[in-house]
Amino acid sequence: MPPRRSYDQYCSAARALDLVGDRWTLLIVRELLGGPRRYTDLHADLPGVSTDVLASRLKDMERDGLTTRRRLPPPGAAYVYELTSRGRELLPVLQALGEWGERDLGARRPTDAVRAHWFALPLLRSLDGEGVLEVRLDEGDFHLRVGAADGPVYGDGPAPGTADARLDLDAGTCEEVARGELALTEAVRSGRAAVTGEGALAKALREV
Repeated sequence: MPPRRSYDQYCSAARALDLVGDRWTLLIVRELLGGPRRYTDLHADLPGVSTDVLASRLKDMERDGLTTRRRLPPPGAAYVYELTSRGRELLPVLQALGEWGERDLGARRPTDAVRAHWFALPLLRSLDGEGVLEVRLDEGDFHLRVGAADGPVYGDGPAPGTADARLDLDAGTCEEVARGELALTEAVRSGRAAVTGEGALAKALREV
């Protein structure tokens, strides 16, 4: 592969942008924070990216040590991409970027695509402690691994096994939380979000 273009500046911020500053790269990281994904899954959940650009970014990220590619055993026999430990270290970077961009999110535009799991990172910013939280939204279900030290921090669909808590809320409430206009604790307190379960996460959300 040709060498990656560089800013050629002796600055850690510039070096970081050499690796993740290309369009789509950080959004690919966002998707892979949910665990291993096939190329077709990534393409489906990154509306607007061309197949050529996605393939190029994945090659760059593998070369730079942010992702790996492996083949699933039969009967799957498909290749999946997943983050390395270096790639997972970008979680706080994405969280800080998301928090910084809250004021620019605004109301959802008619042209805006949405996936249920895109609300995973905003909700994680609102939670403390450890455990598995199952989230049910109008757009679909997903689960969060709150306080996870490694591995996926969220996943599509219901939680595998028993979740510590379940959170039900409508799209409007979740969007307000994502925009930083409504604290998740206030949504629970006011009845706009319902919490069920007996785990530590459920108790913490109900006891605010």
